[in-house]
Amino acid sequence: MAPKMFKSKVPMFSAEDYDDWKIRMQTHLFSMNDEMWSVIEDGPLVIEKPNTSNDQTTETVQVIPKPKNEWTDEDKRRANLDNIDKNTIYHTLDKTVFSKIK
Repeated sequence: MAPKMFKSKVPMFSAEDYDDWKIRMQTHLFSMNDEMWSVIEDGPLVIEKPNTSNDQTTETVQVIPKPKNEWTDEDKRRANLDNIDKNTIYHTLDKTVFSKIK
């Protein structure tokens, strides 16, 4: 029998309690996926692949953006983390706050 997953409720945003909200939100996003908070801090993930061109002169493997037509299901899942982050955060905002950011 598979273990039951606990789904936590998204913490609602409160400007007065921002520091507490941030900690709860960070934990909530990490519980969804280990890479979620890095997407918040660093921006959307760039899906890359090794550069296999013949003109490489260094021993270090260089990477280039991977064309979307080459993306695997895992690449698509990782590229979508930014949208999941936005959706999760938008759901924490009341109508007044949300109207200020759209």
